[in-house]
Amino acid sequence: MAQQQGKPEKFLAFNGDEAVAFAAKQSDVDVVAAYPITPQTIIVEKFSEYVANGEVQTEFVCTESEHSAISASLSASTTGARTFTASASAGLALMHEILFVTSGSRAPVVMAVANRALSSPINIHGDHSDSMAERDSGWLHIYVENAQEAYDSIIQAFKIAEDPDVSLPIIVGLDGFTISHTLENVNILPDEVVKQFVGERVLPMVMNHEGKTVPFKLDPDNPMTMGPNVSSTYYFEFKRQQEEAMKNALKKIQEVNANYAKLSGRSYGDGLVDTYKLDDAEIAVVVVGSTAGTLKVLIDELRNEGIKAGLLRLRTFRPFPAEQLQNALKHLKALAVMDKSMSFGGLGGPVFAEVRNALFDLKQHPLIINYIFGLGGRDSNPLGLRKVFENLQQVAKSGQIEDIVHYLGLKE
Repeated sequence: MAQQQGKPEKFLAFNGDEAVAFAAKQSDVDVVAAYPITPQTIIVEKFSEYVANGEVQTEFVCTESEHSAISASLSASTTGARTFTASASAGLALMHEILFVTSGSRAPVVMAVANRALSSPINIHGDHSDSMAERDSGWLHIYVENAQEAYDSIIQAFKIAEDPDVSLPIIVGLDGFTISHTLENVNILPDEVVKQFVGERVLPMVMNHEGKTVPFKLDPDNPMTMGPNVSSTYYFEFKRQQEEAMKNALKKIQEVNANYAKLSGRSYGDGLVDTYKLDDAEIAVVVVGSTAGTLKVLIDELRNEGIKAGLLRLRTFRPFPAEQLQNALKHLKALAVMDKSMSFGGLGGPVFAEVRNALFDLKQHPLIINYIFGLGGRDSNPLGLRKVFENLQQVAKSGQIEDIVHYLGLKE
C-alpha cells in the first residue's frame, strides 16, 4: 500500500483499457454512450459490467454506431450530464462531423481513444493516425505513456474539460495494444478521494433569450438554443471563443496536474510536457505516447557512453504548448521529432510541423529533423531507435541536415 496525505492506495493489475474504465467508474459519470471497436472494446465492456453489477449509477447507452455514440454523448452533455465515451481508428473517423459539433457546442465530453491505424489496408494495431486526423476539431488532446497515466489522466480530464473557463471536450489517447492490452500494476486512489477531487460538474452561467441568467444547459424550464444556424455575421466570433478556451486550458491542465500530484504523489512534467535528462542535453528527441518509455532506457545507455542525450514527451498536443517547448529545447544542438502518423503531401508529420513552427522564431534553436515511425504497429526497439541518436550526433557535429524527413524501420 502506498499512502499520500493519509489516503491509502491499492495496486491493481490492469491493462490500459481496464485502467480507463475504472477511472471513469470512480469519476461519478452520469452517461456513457459508446460502440465497441478494437482495441478500445475492453473499456466499454468493462464499464458495462460496472453498470450491470450496480457498482455505478450511470446510464449506459450501447448505440448502433460511433456516429450515434458521439451524438448521444453530445446530447447528454448539453443537458448538464457528466459524459464519457471511447473509440478508436475508423470509429473515431466516423465521429468526425459530430466532433466539431461537440466542441462548437462547448460540451465537455471525455473520450478515451485507444489509438489505432486507419485503413486502407485494414490494420488493427497502434499508431496515431486516428486522433491526429482530428487535431483541428476543437478537442483537447492528451497522450499517455502507460496504464498508470491512463488512469490518472481520465480522472484529470473531467476536471479540465468541465472547468467553466474551458468547457471543451477532451481526448485521452493511449497507444493501441502497447498500452490498451498490456497488463501493469496501477496505483488506484480510493473511490471517495477521486469523487471529491473531480467534484460535481459546474455549469457556466449565461443569459437566455428571456434575459434570465441561467446555467448553460438544455432545460425545459429555462429554454435556450445550442448550435443554431448562424450566418457569417456571428460564426467567426464563436470560433474565436473556442480558441480563447484552448488558451485557458493550458493553465488549467498545469493546475490540475499539480493538484493531482499533491493528492497522489504522481505528476507528469508540468502536465503539458514531460522531460527526461533534457536540461544539459546536446541532442534530444520529442515523442508522443508509450515510445517514451523505451527511449528513456536508451538514453540511460547513451549517457553511460558519454553522449548527452535527452527526451521531451509531448503530453498535451492540443492546446499546443509552444512556450514550454521553446524554453525546454532552445539550448539543443540537434533535435529529432518522432511522428507515429503521416501528413500525406506535407513536409513531415503533424508533431514535427508543430514543433518546428514553435521553434522557428527563436534567435537560437536546434537543427530539427523528423522521423516517421511505428505505422500500423511496427515495432520500435532500442536498436532501431539508437539510429535516431546516431543521426542526431552527425547533424550536431556537421551543423547540416541532409534529409529533413526519415522513415525509421521501413523496408526499402
